[in-house]
Amino acid sequence: MVANLRRPILVGGIGLSLTLWLWDSVGESAVELGETALFGAIALGGGLWWLQRQVPKPEAVPTRSQPVDRETVEAAITRTETAIDQLAAEAETAGSEHNLAEAIASLRSRAAALRSHLDRQELRWVITGAPKVGKTALKTVLETAIKTEKPFTLAEVADDHLPELETADLVLFLVAGDITDPEYKTLRSLCDRQRVLLVWNKQDQCPLANQVVVLQQLRDTVAEQLTPEDVVGVAASPSPIKVRKYEDEGSVREWMEEQSPELEMLTERLDGLLQKEAEMLVWATTEREAIALRGEVKNHLNQIRRDRALPIVEQYQWIAAASAFANPVPALDILATAAIGTQLVVDLGKIYRRQFSLEQAGEVAKTLGAQMVKLGLVELSTKTLSTILKSNSVTYVAGGAIQGVSAAYLTRIAGLSLIEYFQTRENEESEKEGVSLNVDSLKNIIQGVFQNNQQLGTLKAFVGQAMNHVKVEQKPSLQEAK
Repeated sequence: MVANLRRPILVGGIGLSLTLWLWDSVGESAVELGETALFGAIALGGGLWWLQRQVPKPEAVPTRSQPVDRETVEAAITRTETAIDQLAAEAETAGSEHNLAEAIASLRSRAAALRSHLDRQELRWVITGAPKVGKTALKTVLETAIKTEKPFTLAEVADDHLPELETADLVLFLVAGDITDPEYKTLRSLCDRQRVLLVWNKQDQCPLANQVVVLQQLRDTVAEQLTPEDVVGVAASPSPIKVRKYEDEGSVREWMEEQSPELEMLTERLDGLLQKEAEMLVWATTEREAIALRGEVKNHLNQIRRDRALPIVEQYQWIAAASAFANPVPALDILATAAIGTQLVVDLGKIYRRQFSLEQAGEVAKTLGAQMVKLGLVELSTKTLSTILKSNSVTYVAGGAIQGVSAAYLTRIAGLSLIEYFQTRENEESEKEGVSLNVDSLKNIIQGVFQNNQQLGTLKAFVGQAMNHVKVEQKPSLQEAK
């Protein structure tokens, strides 16, 4: 508790709450003054939230994957190396419980290898698509049909094997006709990340007069993702055709004749890519590998920071419980809770390298509180916790226990939500420079955290812990009062 006295926001907020309570004990006029100030603060906070809320934006239209240059990829590798250095520094500070020496050494080795990948000569292509669209047949005939001096590998990959797809320089996405909704969603996701060709296989099964129409329909469907040149038709394994021959003596002989694969459109497009985009395809893959490696680094870093942040959240949730339990004027708990929330934002921000001023931290706390009220979490959690408390006549104290446990629980939800928010949006540089928050993202995170902490067993255990902390924290105060 001594360390908490060094936090002016926390002490000042709780002190103001208790001061208004003392005014309440002196006279009714003080109550009116306190309530007026309180409701004014609530109205002001609500007004600020209303002005700051964001209008939901329509879903962005996917764009074609853009080519990258070597400098861009080198910068991505540098950012990854910087993240590894940061991880090493924080792991060393964290102590023996985070012994990541071997993991960090492996990450450094992989990051160094990425620079050599920039000059890789062998291209990696994969064929993917739904089952039974002819992936194996196309792979077999392409391996012999492509005539190039540039080395390449060609693999068949299921459309849900993302790691193998993301390390490919070029993806040949096969369909057997008109593209289905699931196929379109997969294709759109792939095009957002890397270079893709849409290949319509089994075109021989469509009448010759209709093949042009079907191909144009495919191009129109994926026009937002692919250029017309990147949508081609093939027949990797054409069906045999019946041949009938009339002999001189009037007899008729029939047999099934095998057809040669029809690959001209695809091989011409691949030749063009090899001539013009080979280097850029390799660079784009290397950039994705750098981003993926940085994601692994971030996971390690998030775990270290989370382990440091959770004790802080627990500390403030119990302070909130003791403060709300001791305060006999229910409405004034908001003042103490606001101070606790502000200090919580400041302390968590330091861990996640977000330096908030006191004013900015207060705004973040307001935004958190406004979203929790808007989502109905305050009322819902209070009712649930009240039911649990009332089931135990020994621990139930009308008003005080409910307020104390609810304040602790909501403080915990706010803290866990901030941790998740900082972790998921760590790369948003615009947010690091100020107090701006993505309200839609924060709202979704709060909902998820709340749902994950709503199991009855978890709530009962939390109530027990809260009551124990409230009792311990109140003993010094009661002795001092005597």
